[in-house]
Amino acid sequence: MNQLIIILFSAILVNNVVLNQFLGICPFLGVSKKLDSSFGMSVAVTFVLLIATAVTWPIYTFILEPSGFKYMQTVVFILVIAALVQLVEIILKRYLPALHRSLGVYLPLITTNCAVLGVTIQNIDKGYSFLQSLVYALGIGLGFMLAMVLFSGVRQRIESADIPQFFKGMPSVLIAASLVSLSFMGFSGVVEGIFG
Repeated sequence: MNQLIIILFSAILVNNVVLNQFLGICPFLGVSKKLDSSFGMSVAVTFVLLIATAVTWPIYTFILEPSGFKYMQTVVFILVIAALVQLVEIILKRYLPALHRSLGVYLPLITTNCAVLGVTIQNIDKGYSFLQSLVYALGIGLGFMLAMVLFSGVRQRIESADIPQFFKGMPSVLIAASLVSLSFMGFSGVVEGIFG
């Protein structure tokens, strides 16, 4: 149980998928303008992460590895993730059309979100069990949500700030993202120190 807590909080704070591993930067920079769309994207990504992990781990463990097709891992994982994203898009379009419209083009981009593929591959590379993989995926999703929500607040402040003309737009956003990323470096060693 202690190990699961360490995996969860390490994924959220120490190994944050966006601010530490620099995966999933496209939706981080593209959708973080508004809090509601940031939260909606984060929930969709977390859902896809959990379902993708729940599907890809058994496929790798019980099909690809025993039959000697480990080299097909990336291709199979991409196909599974693409199918799951299509499922999420259909569900959002049917039941939450306002969120579907606000996410726009970024929802199909979850398919190419390297965070989702990265997590499914990291679960295998780290040798996690099925339960550990699900906890790790949940932690990565919650860390993604934390980064998105925090950064949407930062971006709202940037938009209302009086900054020099040549810093307006993406330059100020990238500088702010690097500063938020630096702040997360302070969590290194804290999780293991508390729970270890």
